[in-house]
This record gives sequence, structure tokens and C-alpha cells, in this order.
Amino acid sequence: MTRLTSQIIEEARRFPEGTPLAAKALLHLGSRAAVDQALSRLTRRGRLLRAGRGLYVLPVESRFGARAPSVEKVVEAVAAQRGETIAPNGAAAANALGLTTQVPVRAVYLTSGPSRTLRLGRQTVELKHAPPWQLVLPNRPAGQAVRALAWLGPSMARASLQQLRKRLSPTELTALAAVGPRLPTWLAEPVSQATHG
Repeated sequence: MTRLTSQIIEEARRFPEGTPLAAKALLHLGSRAAVDQALSRLTRRGRLLRAGRGLYVLPVESRFGARAPSVEKVVEAVAAQRGETIAPNGAAAANALGLTTQVPVRAVYLTSGPSRTLRLGRQTVELKHAPPWQLVLPNRPAGQAVRALAWLGPSMARASLQQLRKRLSPTELTALAAVGPRLPTWLAEPVSQATHG
């Protein structure tokens, strides 16, 4: 293995699982052309996984062999690295809150950044651009409720909010009420009635 490919692997091992490497972040090791070639060689040899355009991740070694890093860790790292807000989509949120028994087959996340696809081994992760109101409170149950309600749509919002009143804590209901003004009217009205009623 060349010195540059060894340095790239050493660099990748310094970060937590799922942290993506970008060629631009490795320019201290060599020229852009050399870094691109080394990343390409490492990908062909299976030492790195190409997650998306310009993004590479180190496979996780276990006693059962190499596997792709967890989707959640990669998504968290991409969000931190790119300064984006990323949250699970409405179908996943509705399932997590018990509003539907449908289990999403594909990993789909909403993002404040551009829409794109990440590939982690055999798994495809879809990042879909979403309006700011769907990304409120990204790591809280109240935010999950907003995304679930958006996914369920206007016809099911009122009935679902009655279920959410029983499932969300008073703190989360207050947080949901607080973001009401940022929501579209079809959702703001039932949220206001459910959280103040």
C-alpha cells in the first residue's frame, strides 16, 4: 500500500464510526489528483466505501467481517459536517409514535440541504430536501409529531393529534404548541386546538 493510501486509512480511523471523508478534507496529505486516485484505489480494494459523490466511509471491522457503518451514525456525521438539519421522514416518525403500523422499507431522511442518495454497502439512504417547518425540533418527540402529521396529511391530522396528546409529555406538547406559528394553516389550526384544548 502506498504512503498516501496508508495515511488516508489512518486519518479515517481517527474519527468515530460513520464519519464521512471528503477529498477536500484530505488535501493536506497530497494534491487533489493524488488524493482522488488514492480514494478510488481504496474503494476498489474494499478498504473504503463510496457513500456518495465525494463522500467515503470506513467499513466497520467485526469478527464477522467488514460491514457498512450504521445509517444513523453516517446521517448524524453528514449533518454535523455539512451544517444541515437532518431528521427521519414522516413515515418513520409516524411509526415511532405509534400512529401507523407500517414499517418504512427504505431509509428516508428529510434535510435542509440538497436532495441526494447515499449508499452504505447494500443499503441506500435517501436524503430529501424539505421545507424548514418540517425540520423543526429535529431531535425531539414534538418534532417527530410534526413530521408524522405532515406525512399523514390534512385528513388525518385531527384524529392523530388526539392520539399524540396521550403519547407526548406535557413538555413536548408545549414545544409542539410553540412551533404552531411556523406550520402551514392546515396543520397549525388542529395543533393549536389540540395543545390548548
